[in-house]
Amino acid sequence: MPAGKTQSSLARQWELLRRLPSRGPGKTAKHLTEELKDAGFDVTKRTVERDLSDLYDAFDLACNNAGVPYGWHWIPGASPELPGLTLAEALSLRLLENYLKPLLPASILSVLAPRFSSATKKLDLLADENSVARWTDKVRAISPSLPFLPPKMAEGVLETVQEAVLLERQIEVEYKAFHATEATTQRLHPLAIVQRGPVTYLVATAFDYGDIRLYAVHRIVAAKLTEEPAKSNNDFNLDTYIAHGALQFSDGETIRLEARISENLAWVLRETPISEDMTLEAEGEKWKLTATVADSWQLQWWVLSQGVGITILAPKAFRAAIAEELEQSLAGYRDCIQ
Repeated sequence: MPAGKTQSSLARQWELLRRLPSRGPGKTAKHLTEELKDAGFDVTKRTVERDLSDLYDAFDLACNNAGVPYGWHWIPGASPELPGLTLAEALSLRLLENYLKPLLPASILSVLAPRFSSATKKLDLLADENSVARWTDKVRAISPSLPFLPPKMAEGVLETVQEAVLLERQIEVEYKAFHATEATTQRLHPLAIVQRGPVTYLVATAFDYGDIRLYAVHRIVAAKLTEEPAKSNNDFNLDTYIAHGALQFSDGETIRLEARISENLAWVLRETPISEDMTLEAEGEKWKLTATVADSWQLQWWVLSQGVGITILAPKAFRAAIAEELEQSLAGYRDCIQ
């Protein structure tokens, strides 16, 4: 038998053993066949019966033949714990590695590294015969915005920041703020880490101040973990903080947005509304958009990105700010033409 076929059979039998209950009445061959099919294994009831027969003497298995159909289980006192990964575990670890690795602290990554390797080997082994093992080749998470490359970070900074959050200890950093020419020394009390697209942010308070700020980790020139505990903030909740628009770079205020939009943009917003209370009313060939949204830099960027597809009607201050940006942009284009 070819090596690949043998390994595939072993993987199937290992999965079968993991699915056996620790006591009677047990699972029938039909039930086990359905479970293996759900896990992506192309098997018949006859194949499962043959596997159970082959495994019966090699492992501590029991067959409950008190009635038909027979139920299979581990004998009383036997340990059903088996080494290695199930197919579901291998798939979960591959997805974790692909999409959540930047959010895992270095200490956890070092522990998971062998598991990631084992998961890759198992999925590669079963890929030719098991559709579940090929799942990671068929799914991707893509940003709807222009793709940006992740910023470069100073060596060791991200690991130090992660450790500070994990251990809830103060961290001393050299931070170069946006537009600043020099870095300043700050003592931070970390609260959380947020991944926003390619950029990692540390949520923290500074010194003895209580206001919560965002610190782009790639702007931390150097970081040193201290032995002092971080100042606790019992009122802080990460989900609430995000919901209030912090990651849209908002101060938490909302506005009642009114705008005239194109048919194309209306189609997009019908499928993906910008707020729970958003409404669209037909106005000839245009649509009137009304929604309560966070007053944020993210909103302004989105409006400007829509070009002629949107015209702000209210609030007046927001309309004026957008108009000023567009006028400056138009002046720049006119200078290029001249």
